[in-house]
Amino acid sequence: MAFSTLKLKPALLENLTTMGYLSMTPIQAQSLPPILAGEDVIGQGKTGSGKTAAFGLGLLNKLDVKRFRIQTLILCPTRELADQVAQEIRTLARGIHNIKVLTLCGGVPMGPQVGSLEHGAHIIVGTPGRIVDHLDRNRLDLSHLEMLVLDEADRMLEMGFQPALDAIIEQAPRERQTLLFSATFPKQIQSIAEQIMYKPVMVKVASTHDAVSIEQHFYRLDDNKARMEALRLLLLEHKPESAVVFCNTKRETQEVANELAGFGFSVLALHGDLEQRDRDETLLQFANKSACVLVATDVAARGLDIDNLDAVFNYHLAYDTEVHIHRIGRTGRAGSKGAAYTFYTEQDGYKIALLEEYLERDIVSEPLPPLSLLNTTPSAPSMITLQIDGGKKQKLRPGDILGALTGENGIEGTQVGKIQIGDYRAYVAVNRKVAKKALNKITGGKLKGKSYRAWPM
Repeated sequence: MAFSTLKLKPALLENLTTMGYLSMTPIQAQSLPPILAGEDVIGQGKTGSGKTAAFGLGLLNKLDVKRFRIQTLILCPTRELADQVAQEIRTLARGIHNIKVLTLCGGVPMGPQVGSLEHGAHIIVGTPGRIVDHLDRNRLDLSHLEMLVLDEADRMLEMGFQPALDAIIEQAPRERQTLLFSATFPKQIQSIAEQIMYKPVMVKVASTHDAVSIEQHFYRLDDNKARMEALRLLLLEHKPESAVVFCNTKRETQEVANELAGFGFSVLALHGDLEQRDRDETLLQFANKSACVLVATDVAARGLDIDNLDAVFNYHLAYDTEVHIHRIGRTGRAGSKGAAYTFYTEQDGYKIALLEEYLERDIVSEPLPPLSLLNTTPSAPSMITLQIDGGKKQKLRPGDILGALTGENGIEGTQVGKIQIGDYRAYVAVNRKVAKKALNKITGGKLKGKSYRAWPM
């Protein structure tokens, strides 16, 4: 299972050692040998299984830095996942100089992307719609492509990207290596694989979760109306600092979030109807622990990189058993403890039977917490995110913001959370108890000798 057993470039192996990556995850151990041998590979594994590093190491090992042209294209369903994948590729490539990775996603202006494309790249990571836009305008040349990667292929199909995928594959050379990674494997994926891959090696890593790290609880309810009451009771009893509530439709996601907000919960909604900027800010606030509950659809929540998620709630059972497993895998990650709470009714008998077969256990309904809890007040989030009217273009760095907050008569360093710097905006999470003082330090003081406006999100 050691990376050193693979025929990887010395620079990649050295970098893996400095990163503390010594042994492979199961999906890496099974998929990397055929990937490095140039074979087409289908990899099935849950979030957090290490598949990005599997295809990332494969494409970096194959890459010829001296040939400055697009050699690899990685397609992702969402901008968040594309950014995440591009960042991991850059981290894995630290030992190899002059590799250029470019992200091309929708929801951001086209202009800067056009400029970046004119300067060229080795690796493109993008969403199907925006890649097709660039291909249609002849800004993207795939004629030298050697590797095509479809990441989270099942979600791309769910989001209606099939025509875009067809258009991209049509412009890619036939002589290429194709890698397809997916958490679930519906029939549609099988048919795509048959059309675009050559004798693919199938790699499947078990999706079951360690019962020690994730406690699963099930609640049988009389009808749909009982779901909100059950959700409120469990949130009030367990008081999770960060919890995701999964709904099956965009409309229900917004309705559940609105209702929870009406009951005083600190809640945000995440679904496909949000504008990209609203979506980015929602994710930022939740990751910063400035909201306790995120209500989301499966598609919107795919690829979220959120650490220490305390709990997952299945407001409705997922349509697919493997999606259920994927949902609950968002909690209890990296060795931490997590809990999953699932609601079901008599109509869900068939899904419950499939889940029992999958989990190899009987599902027994548990009693809900006492109704008296409904009289208690929901807990407030531990942090508040401040938005600052300046970013990278003003040469602001995280150290400048931290210094301003913790300077003379400032707040403690332990009271400052995540600091994120965008092109024109910066965001800093601060402990709720000192939010007013922190805001005054920013607006009343100076950052790099200049005054900036700031406000709580």
